Amino acid sequence: MAKQYIERSLLVPDHVITRLMMSELENRRGQHWLLDGFPRTLGQAEALDKICEVDLVISLNIPFETLKDRLSRRWIHPPSGRVYNLDFNPPHVHGIDDVTGEPLVQQEDDKPEAVAARLRQYKDVAKPVIELYKSRGVLHQFSGTETNKIWPYVYTLFSNKITPIQSKEAY
Repeated sequence: MAKQYIERSLLVPDHVITRLMMSELENRRGQHWLLDGFPRTLGQAEALDKICEVDLVISLNIPFETLKDRLSRRWIHPPSGRVYNLDFNPPHVHGIDDVTGEPLVQQEDDKPEAVAARLRQYKDVAKPVIELYKSRGVLHQFSGTETNKIWPYVYTLFSNKITPIQSKEAY
């Protein structure tokens, strides 16, 4: 069901993604987990509140043009799901999968116009979620354009947050 929305460059509706995520997270009660891209809307955040207390939220503030450029340079090998990026992980031969020699394709969702529309839509729905977690004091924001410059700060935050949890469980 989600694929139908993704193929049309639309965000998956709350009721679909929330039902999927709540089911998965219910199966992981008592475990520690990391979510990427969920919750994206206030409705999703409210559903998450019903099953857990969120203790850490990271928001990466990356300029719109940087995101658009990166996503627009993504190509895939559909049968395997291998992803290439022309800047960070280019295929050995342009347009050809490294393993099979088959052609790579750019999904409609990754074309510049679709990426721009998706990013605008995401920004509108995510802002209230960011504000919610900011008001709770669990939001940590990082800004930049290069992963290797942002990652050390994110890693340090995770390390400081995870280590105390692991230490308590060891006793």
